[in-house]
Amino acid sequence: MRLKKGNFINCFIWLLWLLLSSCVEPYEPKVLRSVSKFLVVDGFINSQGITTIKLARTLNLTDTLNLPEPETKAQVQVEEENGAPYLLTEKNPGTYVSGKQTLHASRRYRLLIQTAAGTKYASAFVSVRPTPEIDSVSWRVESNGLQIYVDTHDPQNNTHYYRWEYENTWEFTPPYNSVLSYVIDTVLIRRDDIYHCWKTEISPRISISNSIKLSQDVIAQYPLLFLPAGSEKLRYRYSILVKQYAQTAEEYQYWEMLQKNTEQIGGLTDPLPSRLTGNIQNLTNPDEPVIGYIGAYSLREKRIFITNEELPQEWVYESGYSDCEEPFPIYLGDNIAAYLKAGKYIPLYPIARPGLIGYYIASQECTDCRLKGTNMKPDFWP
Repeated sequence: MRLKKGNFINCFIWLLWLLLSSCVEPYEPKVLRSVSKFLVVDGFINSQGITTIKLARTLNLTDTLNLPEPETKAQVQVEEENGAPYLLTEKNPGTYVSGKQTLHASRRYRLLIQTAAGTKYASAFVSVRPTPEIDSVSWRVESNGLQIYVDTHDPQNNTHYYRWEYENTWEFTPPYNSVLSYVIDTVLIRRDDIYHCWKTEISPRISISNSIKLSQDVIAQYPLLFLPAGSEKLRYRYSILVKQYAQTAEEYQYWEMLQKNTEQIGGLTDPLPSRLTGNIQNLTNPDEPVIGYIGAYSLREKRIFITNEELPQEWVYESGYSDCEEPFPIYLGDNIAAYLKAGKYIPLYPIARPGLIGYYIASQECTDCRLKGTNMKPDFWP
């Protein structure tokens, strides 16, 4: 019996696929099998205040954790060159905090770390750099959003290299306001406010600039942050706290390289990743990579507020709750506990005609703002 041409081709393709698939072996790159978890040191030596240092370990590509593992129970000290060290205390897992300190401007300092396993690390000794004041934090409405700027200068013409961080804080509300709560099989008048909340986010990007090519040490209108028109952060009241740090040329280069490695890679024309070299090393194994750069300088801060009334009235703001379903009624004859006991739904307000006959309820995600922020009003909030 002869095969038709079409059937013969199909059989040939099937046999070829079977042969090739039997020859394929899984390939696992060496980098995936690596178990190295390098130390990450985040922070700086505050010359006029509290020093906060965070220690963690890098993640491997095969790790299922989303967050780096904190390096706990370490001994962390700030040491003055030819002087006595002072100890930092672990306040939270992997976060080490000093008391308030005022360092000598003419002396040099470094960070000493000894892990719980006994491994010792040290940063290079660095001189103290005073950070100039922030001249202003300003903003301007543009066609598609809000641009925030920072201005600064050093009248002594000594700083030249600057880095900024910021904290966003904004007020928000969920779609539905609950005046009732469900406690031990009973619907009661709510005593806590779960409708008004605040959320704070730290800057996710590296912000640096320099005046090295200018005749004066001035940074004018540096574009720190852009918020799109209608951002939920601008719905009621928004605040930004800008933090400014003076940098050495070496530390600036470190942050510039980190910026290129994390923010400017992905396209064919983007720069290739570079080896990140900080100023911290393992004292017994100098070849071990350690991520971080420890400088010594003061901190300058400035906060501003922006209210909805100051922005274009035609802007339509996102709420952050675009997927919420409408509230629905349950009645006294229904199994109320089946809806409310597990906490998936929250009672909003009573239904009375004229006496009480039931309640309107809505999902917890669309009613309890504490799931996305805190209902504790920040101390700095008006």
